[in-house]
Amino acid sequence: MTADAPPPPRELVDHYFRHEHGRLVAVLVRRVGLQHVEAVEDAVQGAMMAALGAWARKGVPDEPGAWLYRVAHNELLDALRTERRRRRILDEASPAEEALAQPAAATFEDEVRDELLRMLFICCDERVPEASRLVLALKTLCGFSTSEIAARLFTSDANVYKRLARARARLGELAVDLSTPPLDALRARLPSVHAVIYLLFNEGYLSSRADQAIRVELCEEALRLGGLLAAHRVGASPQTAALMALMHLHAARLAARTDATGGLLLLQEQDRSRWDARHLREGARWLERSARGDAVTRYHAEAGIAAEHAFAPSFEATDWGAIAALYERLERVAPSPLHRLNRAVAVAERDGASAGLLLLDGRSPPGWLEGHYLWEAVLADLHRRAGDRGPAAAHRERALAAAPSEAVRALLRRRLA
Repeated sequence: MTADAPPPPRELVDHYFRHEHGRLVAVLVRRVGLQHVEAVEDAVQGAMMAALGAWARKGVPDEPGAWLYRVAHNELLDALRTERRRRRILDEASPAEEALAQPAAATFEDEVRDELLRMLFICCDERVPEASRLVLALKTLCGFSTSEIAARLFTSDANVYKRLARARARLGELAVDLSTPPLDALRARLPSVHAVIYLLFNEGYLSSRADQAIRVELCEEALRLGGLLAAHRVGASPQTAALMALMHLHAARLAARTDATGGLLLLQEQDRSRWDARHLREGARWLERSARGDAVTRYHAEAGIAAEHAFAPSFEATDWGAIAALYERLERVAPSPLHRLNRAVAVAERDGASAGLLLLDGRSPPGWLEGHYLWEAVLADLHRRAGDRGPAAAHRERALAAAPSEAVRALLRRRLA
């Protein structure tokens, strides 16, 4: 393949799946109603599969987004007609079919400029339990698989299915209006929208997929949605600014996080000259904007931690005391054993491994974290550095066994060697 040759169809379809999936779902759901959301998801998935074959044979169309919309639209219309015949309903078209009778124009990008963000607020309806609304948004609008959602929310596939069913049933009971929610509802849903964008970025930054350690397109989509949110009068808050700062500061390191073979690199192994200066500037700008309010959220604390790493001249010159203090603040505003775990790492860098272990002494992880590779890896590293060879080896084996991908496993082997 020459340097300027187009990517193969499978890569293009995957790219458009991540960039267009949520928008396709948002537009079609708005036209036919949330009660048909599963049919919409199936139609969008069918369009992506059709693209894989058609684009390989005929080449990529001039307007891939419009092509995908037309195919998904037609598949959905066929599905609705088949369902109507199956139920032996009257011959006249259903309201959903009528909504699809006149296909939208091919100017897909212009039509849905903020449709995905609108649907994200609708999926985050405060009358749906929080865990269920997060699952619904990640599955329906972000295109996450069940296992990806389970990994991000530290739960099981079975629980994801249950939460998804509950969310769909609850929204069906509520007969949700698909127009833009009123301002008070938008404000109430903002924290959930932040959480979805945050999880979307995290899945891109360190993927739970076995075959792909980093998914840049997810990070880009999270930044795009965050920018749309920050431009909205409801979303233009210090919390949104802090989230944008956090994402930009992490995005600055993306190109330096892997080696020539695609393997993950530890922070101390990264070439800092490859960190993206534009993202660093944007991160600093958003961090400054985030300080205009009085509230301190988890995004403020995490952005502060990211900034300490991003602007340290070297790994050795990192201010681990400042990072430990920020993790302590993060524990207060968003209590989690993961934050205590990270604080132990920072304390160990500053005061030695024994000091880090002291923070975890006598603490057992909750059920959802027990046996997780992060917990086991930190304990393995701290015990190794403290000279406790027996516990270090036991935790190391458990961490390697629980690693979600070979890329993470290889990283742990180097870290815990």
